[in-house]
Amino acid sequence: MTSSSTSLDGLDLVALDRHLREVEVPRSGELRGQLISGGRSNLTFLVSDDAAKWVLRRPPLHGLTPSAHDMAREYRVVAALRDTPVPVARAVTMRNDDAVGGAPFQMVEYVEGRVVRHAEELEALGDKDTISACVDALIKVLADLHAVDPNAVGLADFGKPTGYLERQVRRWGSQWELVKRENDRFDADVRRLHSALSEAIPAQGRASIVHGDYRIDNTMLDSGDPTKVLAVLDWEMSTLGDPISDAALMCVYRHPLFNVIHASSAWASPLMPEADELAQRYSVAAGQSLDNWDFYTALGYFKVAIIAAGIAFRARMGGGVAADTDEVDQAVGPLIAEGLRVLKR
Repeated sequence: MTSSSTSLDGLDLVALDRHLREVEVPRSGELRGQLISGGRSNLTFLVSDDAAKWVLRRPPLHGLTPSAHDMAREYRVVAALRDTPVPVARAVTMRNDDAVGGAPFQMVEYVEGRVVRHAEELEALGDKDTISACVDALIKVLADLHAVDPNAVGLADFGKPTGYLERQVRRWGSQWELVKRENDRFDADVRRLHSALSEAIPAQGRASIVHGDYRIDNTMLDSGDPTKVLAVLDWEMSTLGDPISDAALMCVYRHPLFNVIHASSAWASPLMPEADELAQRYSVAAGQSLDNWDFYTALGYFKVAIIAAGIAFRARMGGGVAADTDEVDQAVGPLIAEGLRVLKR
């Protein structure tokens, strides 16, 4: 959906143009916008003029929930990681208020590459050895992120380094209260898993920068060499926290149930290594033992279940998400059941 008009739904190009000139971002010609993705998460736009391209992200138009869609958080971590081994797009500008176009936003330089979202796009990367090498590269980037010293890059106050797991269990439980249906038939099981997680929280090990939503479709790959990661994207859930939680969520996304939330997901494709193998590869790449792995995995299922409920909630609020929302809503129960099963194991 391209346009050279003065506004798109969710993007005021006139206000943005004025802002870019005020902050002295070089401009050449008319500003144009194109919606890349949106509806279920932040809206992502390609913005360009005659000489440059940028990517702008802003919150969804409807159904916002507290603590999600934090533009300042995304922008700050990308700017901080610029000179580290973690590949990121160059930070350009941000506003954490609605003064420019009616919503907070952050903008980074456009990176030319390939985003692999769907199973058929994964298959197009090449044979299984190529896909395996791509996975190794992705896992190494996650391990590199977890090895970055937050103090050294100005992120010492990016989050509370202690108590992360307690806050995660509490926060996602609170999120359920915001997004569940009235008399929700999954409520009892959600509460059961929430209670079990609360009682099973292990002592936290080291703290690191965590991405909070890491999988292949939140990265940009080199178009000619899929084993090269050009940029990690979508930092809205990033903070200081437990790196094992980050790795476990990556592995939970490999479950076939994720296909209900993200149709034909590349990360849940049978061409991908199984979740246990992903975990082992991460353990080797990071030099990190995976103690209390069942707890971390169960927490991952809990998060993904609440994410699914949140998608359905935004649809009920008129958020304009895909027509398969009822099916997404039905994924909550099986995801919670997986979490309970893993935690009992």
